Amino acid sequence: MRRKILSLALAATAATTLTAVATVVTPSASSASSASTAATRTAPAATTPDSLRWTPCPPQAAGSRSSVASRLECATLGVPLDHRDPGGRQIEIAVSRLASENPAKRRGVLLTNPGGPGASGLDYPAQLAAAGLPKDVLDAYDVIGFDPRGVGRSTPVTCDLTPQQQARGNFPPYAHTAADVAREAPNARAVAERCAASRTAWMLPYITTANTARDMDRLRAALGETRISYLGASYGSYLGAVYTTLFPRQSDRVVLDSNMGPGGYDLAAFRLLGRGMEDRFPDFAAYAAAHPEYQLGSTPRQVTAKFFELAKRLDAEPVGGIDGTLFRGVTFDRLYVEGLLPQLAKDWQALDKGEPLPAPPSIPENFLAAHFYLSCGDSRWPGAVADYQRNAAADRLKYPLLGGITGNIKPCAYWPDSRVEPPVRIGDRGPSNVLMVQNERDPGTPLVGALKLRRALGDRATLVTVDQGGHGVYPFGRNTCAKSTVTAFLADGRRPAHDRACAAESHR
Repeated sequence: MRRKILSLALAATAATTLTAVATVVTPSASSASSASTAATRTAPAATTPDSLRWTPCPPQAAGSRSSVASRLECATLGVPLDHRDPGGRQIEIAVSRLASENPAKRRGVLLTNPGGPGASGLDYPAQLAAAGLPKDVLDAYDVIGFDPRGVGRSTPVTCDLTPQQQARGNFPPYAHTAADVAREAPNARAVAERCAASRTAWMLPYITTANTARDMDRLRAALGETRISYLGASYGSYLGAVYTTLFPRQSDRVVLDSNMGPGGYDLAAFRLLGRGMEDRFPDFAAYAAAHPEYQLGSTPRQVTAKFFELAKRLDAEPVGGIDGTLFRGVTFDRLYVEGLLPQLAKDWQALDKGEPLPAPPSIPENFLAAHFYLSCGDSRWPGAVADYQRNAAADRLKYPLLGGITGNIKPCAYWPDSRVEPPVRIGDRGPSNVLMVQNERDPGTPLVGALKLRRALGDRATLVTVDQGGHGVYPFGRNTCAKSTVTAFLADGRRPAHDRACAAESHR
């Protein structure tokens, strides 16, 4: 089963959704009409431990009709829009549960998040189980999923994007020059202005990671638990770090997988995607060079040259709607999963012959809107075009594969300054109960960012690095050293006393 850990690029372009968005269960509430209806709904003001009423999940939340998915139960939790005003306006959080089938071994709940920001997590417990979450873990916990505030079947947000804006996705075009950045600025401003004038703009100041973490603690209380364990990947690693910072005594066993830096999805994290592409791309270049049937080059250097040749050619003359920016996005996206390297080579081969790729699925508007609300609302981004012109110039030189994209301007540059609190500062105060796992060549959350988070957490955390590429370690990865380490921690509380490295393993 394809992993449910989502690209930080998050439908970076229409083409990158070929793999990333294909794993997202699109909730009916993400449509514009449903967003309008659900956004004005008022949830119950009281939140008590017995307020969750579990019923079978609707098909959109349960995902595939496997035996595991059919066991998913769903409920709705009312939480304050503004946690500083607990008796004020309420919104809804959609919650799912894959209950332990072994009460004698059950020790609590394992709250989960697959990443994003903007992604649904309602079906994630079933995805984890189908991907091989060990029986020891499934017995030990009720595995809990949820759609974060603003997302999916929770009270959803919208930017009322036009079809053209929706098709542009989240990645700006590759900026070859300062003029390219200036040309993109009006598009970025237009998206920000539509979000600020949307039907759900009243939620703008409150769609933050800190408030999502507070929702999680409300969920903990509603589940009747004194403490909760946590498994979060990609953006979910930052969400988990924020939760255990705000609620250290309510955190039990915390696993952070594919880690962002301590600033979350800020400008630095977006620019760092260029570094991630540079870290990961050599794995694909070696693979393609070892498979002459793709005719992409007989050495990694030749494959790398083919990348730049194709990008330049597609910038000048797109093939089937795939231009140079989309080509770079397709490549970046497929590097997330080791098993998609053959497909990536086939994509290159087709484009090299002038053959179009299959049309990608459409990007859910709520997915993009929630991504913008959170990433732009969590931290401040520079507002001057000149700042992004400098960034793009620097990143093109430093990270030529992707840097012209990640240095370019985004809607966050024009986001309304409606923040009601600063971002949470991740620190080292609290129990030593965090296990970080990280691939060395992760394109979406590069190792350099994970090391910064590790330093910020100090003695609270232990880091396990894995000599492999791709995004996501547990349970989707194939490295048995890393997977057994996480399982031992979640099931038995055994965590390495010191940081450790898991060597590469051959899987033939």
